[in-house]
Amino acid sequence: MQSLIPGSSRNAFWLYLVPGLVLLTIIILIPLVWNIYLTFTDYRGIKPPEWTGLDNWIKLAGDTTFWTSFGNSIAMILAMVVVPTLLGLVLAAMLFDLIGKKFGAKLASFLRATYYLPQILPAVIAAIVIGWILRPQNGALNQVLEGVGLGGLAHNWLGSPDTALISIMVIMIWVQLGYPIVIFMAALQRVDPALYEAAELDGANWFQRFRAITVTIIRPEIFVVTLTCTIAALKVFGPIYTLTGGGPGTSTIVPAYYAYSEFFQSQQVGYGATIATALTVVIAIVSIVFIMAQTRLERQDEEV
Repeated sequence: MQSLIPGSSRNAFWLYLVPGLVLLTIIILIPLVWNIYLTFTDYRGIKPPEWTGLDNWIKLAGDTTFWTSFGNSIAMILAMVVVPTLLGLVLAAMLFDLIGKKFGAKLASFLRATYYLPQILPAVIAAIVIGWILRPQNGALNQVLEGVGLGGLAHNWLGSPDTALISIMVIMIWVQLGYPIVIFMAALQRVDPALYEAAELDGANWFQRFRAITVTIIRPEIFVVTLTCTIAALKVFGPIYTLTGGGPGTSTIVPAYYAYSEFFQSQQVGYGATIATALTVVIAIVSIVFIMAQTRLERQDEEV
């Protein structure tokens, strides 16, 4: 009887995984397989899908709008990954190593929460506020420029092709900056303060301590932030939908919004599924590359 108890416990353990597996199958796996199937069909959402083979993929390869959307995704990566990660790393180190020591941990925590505030704002509310600031006629930004005698710089920031993408990029830097700051400051909690004190006694300045201690120790968190922010940049949708709708023209269109427009506006469900599947493949490849790079660096550190 006692020999049966461990076995029955192990069997009961697997039962706890069943709800998660059922939800994973219903919410993720079945829609994913159905979406891949639709990429090989002509489907408008009403009549049954008609098999067309590789027609959608051939069309995608020559679609200039699709490649423009991926070019805009590179701009989103710059705005949501490169700039926030670098700025977040520096600001987190300053809040932890300088402001926290000189003015106390409470001020550092308050500033950290302030930087993170845009992350918790609903996208629609943030878009309403930003749209009011950048409004061409009576927007706050143009009003300020006119008030300080720079009315010639007033512009239709979101409605002009030459500034719409740049405006979105600036907005995304503001939204995304708080995330790496919070992650990096949490990572810095496990850094031994004695390392900073020893380096300071040896004559190392703040930048030398930052490069030799901070960046080296929190490298795993840097990889996590870079990967998650890259995925977010590749699939960004809400700000584009609420602020520009991919326009003017295709100046701010991104793959996620392009797939949405093909799904619901053009009713080209099969082609929209193709765009979404291509985006999924790109995200998977990027994730694998990041994980392999992180694993290689960790092995090199272990060997050293």
